[in-house]
Amino acid sequence: MEDWYSLDFAREYLKLEKIEFREYQLNIVKSIIEHGNTLVVLPTGLGKTIIGLCVIAYSLYNNKKALFLAPTKPLAEQHYQSIIDLMKIDPSKVLLLTGSTNKKLRELENIASIVVATPQTIMNDLKNNKISLDGFGAIIFDECHRAVGKYAYTYVANEAKLKDILIVGLTASPGSKKERIREIIDLLGIKHIEARTSISDDVLPYIKPKTMKTIIIELTPTIREVDNLIKPIGQESLKELNDMGIINYKKFENIPKKELLEIGDEISKIEGNIKFKAFQEYSKLLNIVHMHDLLTTEGISPFLDYIDSLESRENKSRGLYSLLKDPRFIFARRKAKEAKERGEEHPKVHALIDILKDYRDSKSIVFAQYRSTIKMINEYLSNNNFLARPFVGKREGITQEAQKETINDFRLGKFNILLATSIGEEGLDIPSVDLVIFYEPIPSEIRNIQRKGRTGRFRAGFIYILITKDTKDEIYFFVSLNREKRMLRLINELNRELELGQRRLY
Repeated sequence: MEDWYSLDFAREYLKLEKIEFREYQLNIVKSIIEHGNTLVVLPTGLGKTIIGLCVIAYSLYNNKKALFLAPTKPLAEQHYQSIIDLMKIDPSKVLLLTGSTNKKLRELENIASIVVATPQTIMNDLKNNKISLDGFGAIIFDECHRAVGKYAYTYVANEAKLKDILIVGLTASPGSKKERIREIIDLLGIKHIEARTSISDDVLPYIKPKTMKTIIIELTPTIREVDNLIKPIGQESLKELNDMGIINYKKFENIPKKELLEIGDEISKIEGNIKFKAFQEYSKLLNIVHMHDLLTTEGISPFLDYIDSLESRENKSRGLYSLLKDPRFIFARRKAKEAKERGEEHPKVHALIDILKDYRDSKSIVFAQYRSTIKMINEYLSNNNFLARPFVGKREGITQEAQKETINDFRLGKFNILLATSIGEEGLDIPSVDLVIFYEPIPSEIRNIQRKGRTGRFRAGFIYILITKDTKDEIYFFVSLNREKRMLRLINELNRELELGQRRLY
C-alpha cells in the first residue's frame, strides 16, 4: 500500500514523522493532482488541514507559491501554526496576513512562499495592488461553503481563475440545496468533488465509533401554563395579518422562521394607513413566536431574560408597547418569575445534569443556541459542582484573546465542560472530546455535522440530542437529518455531472 513517502513533494516539504498516514487523505490529494480544481467534503475532525498542507507542498515542489485562506483570524492563525509545525520550510517564508498584521510584515507579502490569510485582507490588497497572484500555484479556500454571494472568497476566486491557479475548497458540508452547491462549484471553478463520510470505505479504519442518543423531554405543567397565556396574543396578531392578506397560516407555530422574517419586508412595501397596523401586529407576533420558542425549548430563564431585554429598549414600537401592557402577558411573566424563584426550570437542564454525571471525568461540549441559555446552564452546573465554562463569540463582547485562553484552559484540563454557542462549531482548534450534547437540535446540516465532529476523533465518542416533545425541536431534528442525506445525494449527482462535462471537453 502506498503512503505519504510515495509522493516526492510530500517527502521534501512535509515533516512526515509528525503526520499520521491516512489512506483517504492520500487518495484525495492524488485526485486533486489528477483532476485540478477540487471541492473536498470531509466531516469535521477527519483532517482537511493535512490535505491543504499537501496541496501547498505540491505547489512549492513546482516552484510556485501557495495561499491558504481561512474565514476568521483565529482559524488563519491555527493554519499558520500547522504549517510551521508540520512543514519543512523556513518560518520567515511563511506570512500570516490578517487585518491586524502590521505594515512592516505586510511588506513581505510578495516575497513569502506561503501566505495564510483572511479573504477580506487578500481581497483588499488585490484591489489596492499590494499583492499579486502571479507566481501562486495553489489557493486553498477553507470553510468554502462561505464562498457565495458577495463574500470576499468570491472576489479572490475570480482573480485566481483568471490566472489558472489550482483551487481547492475544503468544507464539512457545502449545504443541502442544489443551487447553493452549484454556486460554490461555479464560483471556485470546480472540476471534481472528493466527498467522504464517516462510513466511507477508506475512512472507516481511521475513525472511532460514535454513539448517538436522543432524549425526549416532556414540558412541565408550569411551562405549559405560561405558554398557554402568551399563545393567544400571538394568534390574535396572526389573525389580523391573515385578514389583511399578508400571511396565510392558522397557527403561528407552523410558520417557517425564514418566511416569518420575510413578512417584515413585505409589510414595508404596503402603502396607506394599513401599513402601521400591520407592523404593530407583526411586531407582537414576532416577539411572541420567539418567546414561545425560548420558553418551550430553552428555559424559563432565557424567556425572562428576553422579556427584560425588550423592556429595557429606549425606543419601543407601538406593537411592543402594546404587548408589554397586555394583562395576559403581564400575568404570564409573573407566573414565570414565581416559578424561577421556586427553583423551577426547563426539564432539559435536569436531563443535561443527569447525562453529565455519567461523564463527570470526561471532556464534554454542550452546544446551545443562545447566550442566555449558556448562562443558565453554567449556573446550574456550577451549583452541582461541575467544572464548566462558557465559550461565546465577539458579538457577546468576548475578545479573541479571551477565547484563546478559554480553549487553552480546556485543553490543559482546568475545566472539562465547554458551554458553546455556534462559535464552537466551525474550524477552531478545540480539543477532541468524549461527549457532545445538543441542548437543542438545529436545522442546519452544516452546523449539525460540525458539532458531531467534535467527538470520536481519537477514541469512542458519544452524542446526545435533547428534544422537547411537541415543539420545534422535533421538526429541527428531522430537518437536519434529511438535509444531511440530501446533501450527500446531491454531491454525488453533481460530481457525475462534472465528470460528464469533463468527458465532453475531450
